[in-house]
Amino acid sequence: MTADAATELFEEHRSVLTGVAYRMLGRVADAEDVVQEAWLRWSAATREDIREPRAFLVRITTRLAIDRLRHLRARRETYPGPWLPEPVVTDFGPAVPDTAERAVLADSVSLAVLIVLESLSPLERAVFVLREAFGFPYAEIATALDRTEAAVRQLAGRARRHVEERKPRYDVDPAERRDLTERFLAAASGDGIEQLLALLAPDVRLISDGGGKAKAARRIIETADKVGRVLFAVAADLDPGGEIRVTEINGGPAVVYIVGGEVDTVFQIEVSQGVIQCAYILRNPDKLSGLPVE
Repeated sequence: MTADAATELFEEHRSVLTGVAYRMLGRVADAEDVVQEAWLRWSAATREDIREPRAFLVRITTRLAIDRLRHLRARRETYPGPWLPEPVVTDFGPAVPDTAERAVLADSVSLAVLIVLESLSPLERAVFVLREAFGFPYAEIATALDRTEAAVRQLAGRARRHVEERKPRYDVDPAERRDLTERFLAAASGDGIEQLLALLAPDVRLISDGGGKAKAARRIIETADKVGRVLFAVAADLDPGGEIRVTEINGGPAVVYIVGGEVDTVFQIEVSQGVIQCAYILRNPDKLSGLPVE
């Protein structure tokens, strides 16, 4: 295989490798580092002996992601305040035409699911991502992780039960989420706090991530009254010269607030039974610098 052919083949699989790494790590820069390291190993490999390049690349990427996740876990234990995954713009494009497949991919990259995945062991997370998000066969996952197929099936079952038990039950209707997002914007920008409170579930939760570098709550806020007042205060504190956009982030509509040509805040909601059940505010500049502003 020529160098050009090897590069072309790697690029053919880059989106899958990046998708696996991001779902494993929750941060774009870490995912890109892992994929770059996978490329270095691929370019240095004796490729003539590799019968299934896709499986080989997934195996390298997964193992590198597991190693990096183990390292990141220690840093996240001392993270200032709640930790949220780095937001990414999601556009699955014409390559994923099937509605059911799109729904699976969108769910697997949602903030709610990525937060739950943080509580899995690295091996469980790898199995869950490869099986549930990308549909890899158990035999292929077993090879990637150097485990027996029986062990992988056991890990998969344990991870699936864990996620199902802890994953919040939110509605996935994009139109309803977008409608509530726009109604929230209208209420927060002038309709008044009573209109805002009417959009919130009684047990709504607000999770903010400032990373110790931007103003954000250092704990999870709960109940409609407390969350509503915090959100109303946050909206009132925004720079009036900023630009507001509604963009698809992590599989759902989100408010992106831009100031001075840079993303300042990302706000997203989760919906159930016609009201907001959870709200996320991401303000850590390290996690927002990669979002497009054009």
